[in-house]
Amino acid sequence: MRPPAVPETIDPKRRRLIGTAAWTLAAAELIGNGHAAAAEAGRPAPTPAAGPPVPLAPLKQIKAGVLDIGYAELGAADGKPVVLLHGWPYDIHSYAEAAPLLAANGYRVLVPYLRGYGTTRFISEATMRNGEPAALASDLVAFMDALGIGTATLAGYDWGARTANIVAALWPQRLKAMVSVSGYLIGSQAAGRAPLPPKAELQWWYQFYFATDRGRDGYAEYTADFARLIWELASPQWRFDAATFEQSAAAFANPDHVAVVVHNYRWRLGLADGEAQYREMEARLAQAPLIAVPTITLEGDANGAPHPDAAAYAKMFTGPYAHRVITGGVGHNLPQEAPQAFARAVGDADGLS
Repeated sequence: MRPPAVPETIDPKRRRLIGTAAWTLAAAELIGNGHAAAAEAGRPAPTPAAGPPVPLAPLKQIKAGVLDIGYAELGAADGKPVVLLHGWPYDIHSYAEAAPLLAANGYRVLVPYLRGYGTTRFISEATMRNGEPAALASDLVAFMDALGIGTATLAGYDWGARTANIVAALWPQRLKAMVSVSGYLIGSQAAGRAPLPPKAELQWWYQFYFATDRGRDGYAEYTADFARLIWELASPQWRFDAATFEQSAAAFANPDHVAVVVHNYRWRLGLADGEAQYREMEARLAQAPLIAVPTITLEGDANGAPHPDAAAYAKMFTGPYAHRVITGGVGHNLPQEAPQAFARAVGDADGLS
């Protein structure tokens, strides 16, 4: 029997905390007057307005597989490696606060741009701008290989969590532990073709938009406006400011961004083909493989994006496992909205192994 989820409340006054102190020390002050007042009023405490955006370390580039990958690196070169993976439509700055916390606690922290984002580029113009999940997972393995990293703790949300899940399922020997926001996200084209109840389909409106040429052209013309809308819908209580959004939106200027994003969602519905070299991997993933890697799954209490029920995916994790609900109005972009809770989960997952 799985342990129950542990609710974890994030005090708005501590969301912006960055420094050399361990996240465990920050956690001692997580519960404060802001949440007490909200509880008395019978409503969740909102995420506060963000301050000035926090830059990550100067970017590096490394050729890995079919990509020249842009990434930030923080912490000691001989520290235990942690790879942090962002989602759509976000970028590496989702980890602008969590990454320094981890680095201050002795980890070597690597935060790569996924294909189609930031400074990551395809090495060859002839390479298909493929967004299928197996391709992104292969990118991650190639990235680790290029850096000479045999095993690492992987942590992510959205596309990043799915990528970590796939590597954990297909290459478990490459993981020490995993943190996965919204749990088990491995899917298949067959699952994507299955109809959902109308209210559930409504949440996936952008997937159907991208299935059309109008949607592709609209996303290309209004990329930033589209991303801002997703941020607002997916994290309805996160009051991010313009500077915070624009820091991440710069990553969408990548020349391959629209093609990769549109292909990703069309592939999920079976409306676009993938590449032959990933066919066997996708067939294995379609069987919903179990994950034995030590894992902590996280969920925000105000996640407005489509996400599975935690009770449904606990059985997919057969190794050491825990689930935590991060309360206090935390939405889809959990690492940026609750960086201390996310960083602590990474350290705790590492301790499960």
